Amino acid sequence: MPELPEVETVVRGLRRVLPGRRIVSVRLGKTDFIDDPAALERELPGKKITAIRRFGKFLLFDLEATNSAPENSSLLVHLGMTGQLIVTSSAAPVAPHTHVFFGLDNGRELRYRDVRRFGRMAYLADGRAQEKALGALGLDPLEATEKQFADKLHARRARIKSVLLNQSVLRGIGNIYADESLWRAKIHPMRIAASLPAREVRALYKAVQSVLNEAIRLRGSSVSDYVDADGERGSFQQRHCVYQRHGEKCVRCGTTIKRAIVAGRSSHFCPRCQRAPRASRDR
Repeated sequence: MPELPEVETVVRGLRRVLPGRRIVSVRLGKTDFIDDPAALERELPGKKITAIRRFGKFLLFDLEATNSAPENSSLLVHLGMTGQLIVTSSAAPVAPHTHVFFGLDNGRELRYRDVRRFGRMAYLADGRAQEKALGALGLDPLEATEKQFADKLHARRARIKSVLLNQSVLRGIGNIYADESLWRAKIHPMRIAASLPAREVRALYKAVQSVLNEAIRLRGSSVSDYVDADGERGSFQQRHCVYQRHGEKCVRCGTTIKRAIVAGRSSHFCPRCQRAPRASRDR
């Protein structure tokens, strides 16, 4: 599933070509991932895209206000597991599983492709609708201060891996970057978040920041269907130290990477670098 670095990469790519462009047409294929397909067809044609933002794993396309819609509206997109947003020529061949076509005023198209259709798309008429859609999400890990990050962790008695994946605590982190951050900070995924001493919280905060920023610089991790707005793959998967490396050697100490289920997700870790919690400590 695309996580914060992949979504940020897509947003940055789209920002180069979409702001100032006007949507002139909407063509839909399968619509089971769209909240209200008729709203897209009715409201988007004629609207100018003014900005593109990332909010956690969501993309927001801000749309200009008009006489008929005086409040600023937006298009919300979540890429799910296999969603892709690409700007291309309207004459370009259509890839299989392309379900949404936004015709633009320069003759190009913004296309949404999603093999498994676990993504989401919705027209948000105003700020209230946006708040309803996104209000439950937590802090952005790249914007949070160290104190805010520490306060969030110390308030949770759940496993640290579970806390990192909890979008109401920190928005945007998923399985890849939780595993990589915990490995860099030398923290076992089953440790209890509230039990982490200040030095480990600080190490984890720095690890999260460095991993996410490095992944953005390398345009994300292409471990499945992810491509950026130009249809190109990222390269951070070449820097993964633990994620999906079960049975391989730890690049730091040479110990065999292990895998365990934490918070219902596969978690990869080095049993030597990331010591398992002692029951008496984490009770």
